[in-house]
Amino acid sequence: MNAASTVIPLPPQPSLPVVGETGVYPVRRIWCVGRNYLEHIREMGNDERAPPFFFGKHADMLVPDGATIPYPPLTKDLHHEVELVVAMKSGGLNIPADKALEHVYGYAVGIDLTRRDLQIASRKKERPWEVGKSFDYSAPCSAIQPASKIGHPTAGKIWLTVNGKEAQKGDLTEL
Repeated sequence: MNAASTVIPLPPQPSLPVVGETGVYPVRRIWCVGRNYLEHIREMGNDERAPPFFFGKHADMLVPDGATIPYPPLTKDLHHEVELVVAMKSGGLNIPADKALEHVYGYAVGIDLTRRDLQIASRKKERPWEVGKSFDYSAPCSAIQPASKIGHPTAGKIWLTVNGKEAQKGDLTEL
């Protein structure tokens, strides 16, 4: 489809800057992993033996590093979790574990913003979490560091401060 065949203008392609590059990384999908951080699993009262699961955020929820984020509507309980972001350069099915890193373009640091009160209300009704997880400005993210330059991190500190106060700290080994 080209722009001439659309009845309204196409929205801009969500993208992130790449450290050391003039080009940008186009973002098509944002897949998030739930229940992948032991401390948070325990904080939320969940079974730490249960496997992680996936949920999505819309790509246009992405917010570049340093942007001002307005407080989202409909919530009185906004939560934030720092995350390691993995930017893929290719996809596939049934990829052997020893070949998985060949599909990674690079890494960034993101924040998963959650309207926790709306998420919990949805969970109690056994409804999808989307209203609590995927809303405007809910996916702040740093520039991407290419794996070709930094390798594939398996350990290292990751933390989040909010208004100058430490809100979360951990190590990549805990994710």
